[in-house]
Amino acid sequence: MKRANLLTKLQKTGIVSVVRANTSDKAVKIADAVIAGGITGIELTYTVPNADQVINELVERYQDTPEVIIGAGTVLDATSARLAIISGANFIVSPTFDTNVAKMCNLYQIPYIPGVFTPTEAQAALQAGSEVVKLFPGSLATPKTISEFKGPFPYINVMPSGGVNADNISDWFAAGAFVVGAGNSLVAPAQQNNFAGVTANAQAFMSKYHEIMSLA
Repeated sequence: MKRANLLTKLQKTGIVSVVRANTSDKAVKIADAVIAGGITGIELTYTVPNADQVINELVERYQDTPEVIIGAGTVLDATSARLAIISGANFIVSPTFDTNVAKMCNLYQIPYIPGVFTPTEAQAALQAGSEVVKLFPGSLATPKTISEFKGPFPYINVMPSGGVNADNISDWFAAGAFVVGAGNSLVAPAQQNNFAGVTANAQAFMSKYHEIMSLA
């Protein structure tokens, strides 16, 4: 049940913020700013220095905020996956599918969301136990891609990531997205250390998301 509960919690976030930064401190500030704006799904990428420590810090900081879920992104191997999980990550995201990462996540009952772009890749991920796949790079796809995937795989859950912004998330959800991943379109102000701008962007994203859900 742990894995099912985590998937439900992840879906309820609606939007997952992809957090990349060149320092650990900045990554924490971005995550804080996003959460302050109402987005409660955080994908902390393993390109962040000392990513496992940042994940642990965020998990501890928000342990009394049950709607917040912290995961690890850009996880390329089973060793990194295990380290992230031990540090408290509640989901693992990869740009590609890796059998060993899938096995590690299955062992710990943690959702594994691998990147796929073809039906063959999607089938491999589903056969390895992934309940959700990441449509990546989303900037090369369209919302119609989700509906095309759902033809041969009617029960597949898709998270588009890349190319998602506040203006097009309604199209992604209308196409059947399980949840969406937002990166630079959400956190770009952090490049100028404008974390208030990140919070404002998060609020705009969530306002649009709530509008979409009210019409569903």
